[in-house]
Amino acid sequence: MMIGPDKRSWGRHSWLFTPATKPDRFDRAAAAGADALIIDLEDAVAPADKAPAREGALAWLARPAPARGPLRTLRINSPASRHGLEDLLELLRSSALPDLLVIPKVESADVVVLVDRLLADAGKATPLVALIESARGVANAAPIAQSSPNLEALLFGAADYAADLGAELDWTSLLFARSSVVNAAALTGLTTIDSPFFAIDEEEGLRREATAAARLGFMAKAAIHPRQVSLINDLFRPSVEQLAQVTKILAENDKGVGVVDGRMIDEAVARKARRLLEASRFQASQDKRVPEDR
Repeated sequence: MMIGPDKRSWGRHSWLFTPATKPDRFDRAAAAGADALIIDLEDAVAPADKAPAREGALAWLARPAPARGPLRTLRINSPASRHGLEDLLELLRSSALPDLLVIPKVESADVVVLVDRLLADAGKATPLVALIESARGVANAAPIAQSSPNLEALLFGAADYAADLGAELDWTSLLFARSSVVNAAALTGLTTIDSPFFAIDEEEGLRREATAAARLGFMAKAAIHPRQVSLINDLFRPSVEQLAQVTKILAENDKGVGVVDGRMIDEAVARKARRLLEASRFQASQDKRVPEDR
């Protein structure tokens, strides 16, 4: 998989949602240890609060970013809604420069193309994240993933998808949708972000779900509370032991087919190891970037 220099989402494993109604918490949330902070104008904001929340979010995103810290990401309302159109218009007029823009309820490639063109016309080279959270969105995941070179990631929304189907909000019931999202993202090398785990106090449940998501091929997981961030980072970021194993695998692969710790090593295994190593290095390099490089 090729990783371009502008793939800011690559190697970012924890994505923390923060309500846009709480601007006093933005800096604290940014310091929570997440790889990306998502300022949420959609589900976390009541209709009567949309305008002031939008104003506060855009003002914060217009401030210079610190030399180090999470990606500063904005989730707007659906572009198919009045609030979403207002979010887009105000963003285009403002000096706010989010690192990424999350588009919710994406059900077709056309929505991504439209938002991408509007941003380009306004001179904002903002990469995009498509939030897939409906039956139609899952059915169209492949064309959505291939809709724009500025699309960086697919984020799976479990709660809305389960409601769309009338399904239980558990791993087995939503496995098909998750697999579809991961497979679609692989077509163009997009980052894959799993849905948040909604039971804040169930650490073991979060551990099980995050572990299963990583095994399925997700590269990251969203969080709805800062206390979830540390565990997500531990489960998705490669450990020192994993990186040492990767080094052994790649060294053995240079000789051809071989064996490491009793396991046969071929090019398929080495390819996965190279991807893990490249993502780890890329994240480290992004963490060191200064604002002018962003």
